[in-house]
Amino acid sequence: MHRLIVALLATVDAAIAVSVGLAATLAPLTLLWVFGFGGGADWGVLWPSAVSVWQFGNLVPLHIALPPEYLAATGIDTDAASFVLSLAPLAFASFTAIFAARSGARASHADAWLSGVLTSTVVFAALATGAALTGANDVAQVETWQAILIPTLVFALPALVAAIVTEWSEAGSGAVARLRDRAQELPHGWGDVPALVARGSAVVVVGLVGVGAAVAAVALFARAGQIVALFQAGDVDALGAAVLTIAQLAYVPTLAVWGLSFVAGPGFTVGEGTAVSPAGTQVGVVPGLPVLGAVPESTTSWLLLLALLPIAVGALAGWIARSRLLHVGEEPVAVAAEDPIGARLVVTAGIAIVSGGAAALLAFVASGSLGPGRLAQLGPEPGPVALAVGLEVLLGAAILLLSPRRESGAVSTPEATTEPIDLPRSTPPGDRNGSE
Repeated sequence: MHRLIVALLATVDAAIAVSVGLAATLAPLTLLWVFGFGGGADWGVLWPSAVSVWQFGNLVPLHIALPPEYLAATGIDTDAASFVLSLAPLAFASFTAIFAARSGARASHADAWLSGVLTSTVVFAALATGAALTGANDVAQVETWQAILIPTLVFALPALVAAIVTEWSEAGSGAVARLRDRAQELPHGWGDVPALVARGSAVVVVGLVGVGAAVAAVALFARAGQIVALFQAGDVDALGAAVLTIAQLAYVPTLAVWGLSFVAGPGFTVGEGTAVSPAGTQVGVVPGLPVLGAVPESTTSWLLLLALLPIAVGALAGWIARSRLLHVGEEPVAVAAEDPIGARLVVTAGIAIVSGGAAALLAFVASGSLGPGRLAQLGPEPGPVALAVGLEVLLGAAILLLSPRRESGAVSTPEATTEPIDLPRSTPPGDRNGSE
């Protein structure tokens, strides 16, 4: 495909990624303004509000400064007039990252991955700059460089990774393909190590996120009564309940990461001095957000068995990597030298390290501040989560990757043979298939 067409398609991808994110914010805000404030609403604040929410969803911290009139009307203490919002609703960032990865993979399929990634990144950065400059908000302030750089990185990094992975696995020419071909020329399976580490790590990350989402769903179902009670205690009307529900739905990916950290063992916090983990729960008075009603008041030691799930996911990744390492084309390898312990050790360590790093990144983006006071610290700690996930995945992957394997190519010899086996005369000696 021509590079100009690829650049145009990449431009469209970046524009859609920004416009859909802003539209998903602007549409409910418009309905809120229409039905909540009517004709007396100040429509000029719609765009700045939508931009602030979109930036917040793409990991940009918001510095909230409540005006004195609002404090006087609501009776809020002046000490809570200024705080930082940094616990992002990851639904926005997830959409941006997934759409960017799709764009990068498509640019690779068009044999112009570098041009596509660069073009889409530049266009996305330009649109983020325009939104930051035109959407200044006096209540929710942002650092201009953060409002431009952070959303751009959320888009650019997945696009680049997806493009390189697609090039490595499918491209027939180019710099990445040449590097892959040179790597595959290495003996004893070493050429397959990078692809196996990437494949195994992807299996672990997807599996752990799925496990975390399942645990979060179970908690929401089991504690539905407490969640409803917190909704009722909020004393909001139908419109307010709808807005609150939509806002909490945007935090579903964040809750999945919290579930991941709970399964791994370190758990998470719901405020300063609190802890929620299988080993024990200490929360005190939970902030009055309905979704936090899913936090258990106590836990049982049986929940420590949840740590077997990351081990099982690591074992699955090890099994997939070992299966690929033991096959050349479609024929199983029967020689012990073709199943080297060195390559298996590196693949095992690589899967554990990459998985731990990915878990740390997920924990980092799923933690932060949601208000003043006790809400200043919520979510998992990246370091403990990375260490726990890395060790558990290492154990699971090692079980399958480092265990001894019986040679499947050994040919059994009859104990007693009275007559020799004659080969066809047309077949040269030593070549039973005629193609040695």
